[in-house]
Amino acid sequence: MKIAPILLAAVLTPLWAQEIKMPANLDKLAAKADETVDVTLDGSLLKLAGRFFSGKSDDEVMTKKVLSRLESITVRSFEFSHDGEYEMADVDAIRAQVKGPPWSRIVGVTSRKDGDNVDVYFKDAGNGNLGGIVVLCMEPRELTIVSIVGTLDPSELADLGGHFGIPKLNISISGRRHVQ
Repeated sequence: MKIAPILLAAVLTPLWAQEIKMPANLDKLAAKADETVDVTLDGSLLKLAGRFFSGKSDDEVMTKKVLSRLESITVRSFEFSHDGEYEMADVDAIRAQVKGPPWSRIVGVTSRKDGDNVDVYFKDAGNGNLGGIVVLCMEPRELTIVSIVGTLDPSELADLGGHFGIPKLNISISGRRHVQ
């Protein structure tokens, strides 16, 4: 009988690992911030949101397609009046969730001059697809965390920009150009 709980835990662990949990200490930051953005969309809300896109343009068709494969989008952004209103410990709880397989840090930007730091993590879903993306943007007076969970084709990634609090991307992937 001891094997059943172990098997159950092994089966459920990947399900738990899919969601990036926003730490409770982020709620305390909202009280200190001058401006906050708080977007939390689960799979059912994303499917509902997809129904608002008419599909009349190529961009809307692509956005609907991308949304249909997502499980969640979470955005937390805080702007402060003064430097030092948040601590790196506020970000460490997120970083701890994206360490090791299947996550990889693909971008790390650190500026000692102005204090701007950016980390981008991708989760490998196999078959050339992503299983999630986490973006951490840390500036002296601003902290932004974006988590997107679900199956993403990297060539369609830019189509999420400009929606649900996700910044619009101005990049070219596989010959398709996305502009602001």
